[in-house]
Amino acid sequence: MTTALAEEFEAHRPRLFGLAYRMLGSAQEAEDAVQDAYLRFSGAERAEIAHPGAWLAKVVTNLCLNRLTSARARRESYVGAWLPEPVATGDGTLGPQESAEQREAVTVALLVLLERLTPTERAVYVLREAFGYGHREIADVLDLGEANCRQLHRRALKRLESAESRFRPTPDRQRELVASFLSAARDGDLARLEKLLADDVTWWSDGGGKVSAALRPVRGREKVLRFLLGVSLKYGADMDFAVAEVNGADAVLLRSGDTLYGVVAFEYRDGLITEAWAVMNPDKLEFVRRQLDRP
Repeated sequence: MTTALAEEFEAHRPRLFGLAYRMLGSAQEAEDAVQDAYLRFSGAERAEIAHPGAWLAKVVTNLCLNRLTSARARRESYVGAWLPEPVATGDGTLGPQESAEQREAVTVALLVLLERLTPTERAVYVLREAFGYGHREIADVLDLGEANCRQLHRRALKRLESAESRFRPTPDRQRELVASFLSAARDGDLARLEKLLADDVTWWSDGGGKVSAALRPVRGREKVLRFLLGVSLKYGADMDFAVAEVNGADAVLLRSGDTLYGVVAFEYRDGLITEAWAVMNPDKLEFVRRQLDRP
């Protein structure tokens, strides 16, 4: 590949990574898909590529569809809850995060919901909702009929809307809630933590069988408080807490020295925490660790 073509590909890389990540929920697999697209781009006849951006988006989307099909089988045998890999978004890795819609498009909450969709439904939803593709453009990417793409989009929206409506507090209020959680966790103050949790709060842990983590979701305020107390007594003295923007919202980082042990993201309702997603699997923390270690 010539220098000019390599530079042209690099100009598209951030958008391609954002597409692949939203499709896969895995930063590492997204990087692999983008690299595979690079190899195909470098080996293709230039005359075949009239519009590089569209050509690459089609290649990446179809690579992700293939990966999603095999990923389903792997996730069925995954040890404990499977959660998306966290990605720091303050540096623009997943594109602009200026509007509520842009932040919503990369939240852990949405990525978890996207697991309900079939691979093709997910592709249609991501291309339409996150990248603004028209149905005709989506049909070209997926080699489907335009009417079929419209139907897939409606079906995806229906599947996602069947979940409980999400009324998020403002970004400032979210920051206040995370800061309050962080302060109470540092102090081991269960009374303050209790005031931040909804009655039906659920705590999800993803250790992937590689570190100690709850294999099943912990449901209900009292059980979550007991769970957090046990974690605090076992690890609290050695753990440092910090806040970073992850997947479009403030999240809590768990560190000991220079080692990142976990990232906890939250979902809210009526000013209280309703879901907490704690990614502890060290393999899933590798990408965000590299991001956070950059000078």
